[in-house]
Amino acid sequence: MRIVSLVPSLTELLFHLGLGDQVVGITHFCIHPKKKARRITRIGGTKTIKIDKIIDLTPDLVIANKEENSKNDIELLSQKCNVWVTEIINLNDVYAVILELGNRTKTAKKAQGLVANIKLGFNSLHNLLPEIKVLYFIWNAPIMVTGHETFINSILQELNWINILPHEAIRYPVLNPEKVLELAPEYILLSSEPYPFKENHLVQYKNQFPNSKVILVDGEMFSWYGSRLLLAPSYFKALINSML
Repeated sequence: MRIVSLVPSLTELLFHLGLGDQVVGITHFCIHPKKKARRITRIGGTKTIKIDKIIDLTPDLVIANKEENSKNDIELLSQKCNVWVTEIINLNDVYAVILELGNRTKTAKKAQGLVANIKLGFNSLHNLLPEIKVLYFIWNAPIMVTGHETFINSILQELNWINILPHEAIRYPVLNPEKVLELAPEYILLSSEPYPFKENHLVQYKNQFPNSKVILVDGEMFSWYGSRLLLAPSYFKALINSML
C-alpha cells in the first residue's frame, strides 16, 4: 500500500505501526519520527497541499483530517484519490481512528495494543490535581485561545482542568487582554505550538496578568493524537508535580 499522510500526528502513528516503508508523501509539518520522516517526499503544508504532486505519487490511501486540512483541497483530491477524512475531538475518537487504521493496513493487533497502552497511561492521571481553571493560549498578538469542542480541551478535561472560556461556536477565539483579566484564570498555559511561546512571552504575560500563574507547556503533548499519546501521561505527571 502507498500512503500519503496530510496529518502530522497520524504520520507518526503510521511509523509506530510499522508502516513507514509504505508512506510516500507527508506534509512539511510531519516532523516525527525525525530521522525517518526526512526521507519522505513533502507535498506542502497541512492547509496548502500540492494536489498534483500527491496524484503523481499514485497513493492507494490519503489520510486527512477535518480540522487540519482544507475542505476545498480534500474535495478536489477526493476526485482523483482514495481519501480518508478523520475527525478527532477526544480520546475516544483517537482510539477509533487508530483501530480503523489498523484494519485498513492489516496492523490490527498492533493498533489494539497501542490503544490499550494509551488507555492505561491516561487512567493513571485521574485525581492527580484538584480542579483548576485555565486558559490555553495557542497564538500571540492577537491572543488566541483554545475553546470547547477541541481535542486540546478534551485533554484538559482528562487532567481535571476546567477551560474557563465560555461555551461558544468559535473553536479558537481571539481575546483582548481585558477579557483575559475578566475571566481570571488560575493558570494561563502558553503552548509551544502553533505559536512558539518562549521565556520572553512568559515574562510578558506574568506582568500583564499578575493574578494568574503563567507556564510554558509542550503543545505536542496536548494536541498530537496517535502514538505520541504514549508519552503524554509521563509529561503531564511531571508538569503537575512542578505546579504543586
